Amino acid sequence: MHWFALVLSGALEAVWATALAESDRFRRRVPAVVFALALTVSMGGLAFAMTGLPTGTSYAVWVGIGAVGTVVLSVARGRERLDVTRAVLLLVLICCVIGLKAAS
Repeated sequence: MHWFALVLSGALEAVWATALAESDRFRRRVPAVVFALALTVSMGGLAFAMTGLPTGTSYAVWVGIGAVGTVVLSVARGRERLDVTRAVLLLVLICCVIGLKAAS
């Protein structure tokens, strides 16, 4: 259950980061509300995950999922381009997240 909460809260990190960028410094209401809700649930999920998982591993996995998810959302929405170098580095990051889970 802790790992599920961690993965979900990491995915919500990508949502709140994307919504923050879309909020135009909180001038756009819907993205600002999405940001606040996703941030709250994401932090709550991370806090819950840390009750049953090591703190360092939890935070690293949360950040990794959020970082990769944010890039994927940005690419899917046409806000960023994904070149070979960035794709390889994201793959390395994903492998590191999987390695951290396997090691804990």
